[in-house]
Amino acid sequence: MATTRRELVSLIEQNVIPPDQVTRAVTTAGLHPSARAWTVFIDRLLLWLGGLALAFAVLFFVAYNWAEMGRWLRFGVVQAAIVLAIGVAVWGKASPTVKRVALTAASLLVGVLLALFGQVYQTGADPWQLFFSWAVLTLPWVWVARFELLWVLWLGLLNLAVGLYLRTWGGPLSVLISSDAALWGLFGFNTLALAVWEWGARFRSWPRQWAVRLLAVGSGVPVTLLMMTLIVDAGLSWSPVLAAYPLWLAALYGVYRCWRPELFMIAGGCISLLTVATLLLARVLLWEGEWQEGNLMLITIAVLAMGAGAVVWLKRLHREMSL
Repeated sequence: MATTRRELVSLIEQNVIPPDQVTRAVTTAGLHPSARAWTVFIDRLLLWLGGLALAFAVLFFVAYNWAEMGRWLRFGVVQAAIVLAIGVAVWGKASPTVKRVALTAASLLVGVLLALFGQVYQTGADPWQLFFSWAVLTLPWVWVARFELLWVLWLGLLNLAVGLYLRTWGGPLSVLISSDAALWGLFGFNTLALAVWEWGARFRSWPRQWAVRLLAVGSGVPVTLLMMTLIVDAGLSWSPVLAAYPLWLAALYGVYRCWRPELFMIAGGCISLLTVATLLLARVLLWEGEWQEGNLMLITIAVLAMGAGAVVWLKRLHREMSL
């Protein structure tokens, strides 16, 4: 569908299809969803909303009736909901979509159970341990389901665990990066996850779609924040991010321009580079230099020029990738 849409857009831009025939071409290509496609979409949407609503309903039911429910009743309700969800998932007559919804609900209920355990027994554990234990306990279900959404949820739990752990305890390189250990941890973890997912998509037929883009955002945001923190707090003094950031940009361009063209990834790199460059100009012209209205105008002109140049370049790349 996406390839057909790109080809049709390319033909329209090249004026191969006359303007008065565009509607007919779109209809002939089958880009508009049929009545059956809408029915399937609404059916699955209601199924997912219902499954998630039932999972959260267990949480709100226990929380609202906390005073009236005993300790064992609280655990019993949550555990019964988990058993019911797993029963639906292993039911032979259930459709693959129903099984995925059930496993997703069960994974969420495991988090509810762990939070309930910590609240009842007041273990005093650090917050990162909750998310790490949650990820470890749900890993078998995620592996069995082989479902993109569950994998992203699992990676999100590990992101929270890594970020909270490094923010609390630092890491093996805490002497060098003590104040930014959490960002370094998230950058390293998400970059590794992105590389593994791309490898799986190439050699194991893993689905790319939106998950790879989300991992790319999870990799780009921390390294961009590291550069911004360096510019704001330390100017241009030496930091490992001065080597990591250019390497990340080069790898992003090399992979998603030459190896597997992907405009979204390159656009994300442009946004990151423009953000860092704008902040660097602001530090040099406004913070370290004398305040002048001309400097502010210069920054404005520079931002507009860089943005316009990026847009023109991305449009040219889009045309090249569509051919």
